[in-house]
Amino acid sequence: MLFDTHVHLNVEQFEGEVAETIERAKEAGVGYMTVVGFDRETIPKAIELAETYDFIYAAVGWHPVDAVDMTEQDLVWLEELTAHPRVVALGEMGLDYHWDKSPKDVQKDVFRRQIHLAKKVNMPIIIHDREAHDDIVDLLEEENAGEVGGIMHCFGGTAETAKRCMDMNFYISFGGPVTFKNARLPKEVSREIPMDRLLVETDCPFLAPHPYRGKRNEPAYVKLVAEKIAELKEIPYEELAEQTTKNAKQLFRL
Repeated sequence: MLFDTHVHLNVEQFEGEVAETIERAKEAGVGYMTVVGFDRETIPKAIELAETYDFIYAAVGWHPVDAVDMTEQDLVWLEELTAHPRVVALGEMGLDYHWDKSPKDVQKDVFRRQIHLAKKVNMPIIIHDREAHDDIVDLLEEENAGEVGGIMHCFGGTAETAKRCMDMNFYISFGGPVTFKNARLPKEVSREIPMDRLLVETDCPFLAPHPYRGKRNEPAYVKLVAEKIAELKEIPYEELAEQTTKNAKQLFRL
C-alpha cells in the first residue's frame, strides 16, 4: 500500500474524472492520499473529497504565489478548518521565486503567519519551495518550525539542505522528477535520505514521472516514483512502500 502525500484532485484538470482517477490509483496499490488545498477555490474541494472517501485526507494552506491575495479573514478561516477531523496538515505554504505575482516580503510574511498558526494548533506543515531553498530553511529555523515538523514537498534541494530540514523534524518527499533521466540531484539525494524520513508523492496533475513526463499526472503514478527510489536505494519495492506509508501515517497522526 502506497501513501501519495500530495495530490491536487481538487483542480480543474480532474473535473468530472475524480472517481475514475481514484479507481486507477487503488488498482496501482495506492491506499491513502492527502489532497492539498491552497486557495479559496481548492480548499473546500479538498475537504469535500476527504469527507467523501475514507482513505483521503485534506491539507489546507495558502500558496506563496497567491500570498498577495491572502486576507486576515482567510487566516481565521484556515484556523477554523484545522479543527476539521479530516484535516491533517497546514499547507502548502512556503516561498516561490519562480513567479513574480507576490513580492518576496509578502510571501515571507504569509509563510511566517501560517507557521505561527501551525504551532498554535499543533499541526504539521507542508512546504512549497521553488528556487528559494536557503530562504526557506533559514525562515523555518528562525521560526522554530521544528516544533511541528512536516514535509519538504517535491524536494529539489541538496543533501545538505535536506539534512537541515530533517534536523527540524521534517520528512523529505520525492515526486516525478526523481524518475527524470537528466535529474541527477534528486536521484543522488533520495539515496541519502534515511528510510524513516522518506515520503513519496505525485503533486498531480503536475510533474508526471517518466514515461508520462509532460502529460497529466495522477495518483496511480506514485508507484513509478516509489519503484525508482527503491531501485536507487537497492531495496525491495515492498519495503519502500511499507516504510513510506508508515512514515506518512506517523506524520499525519493517523
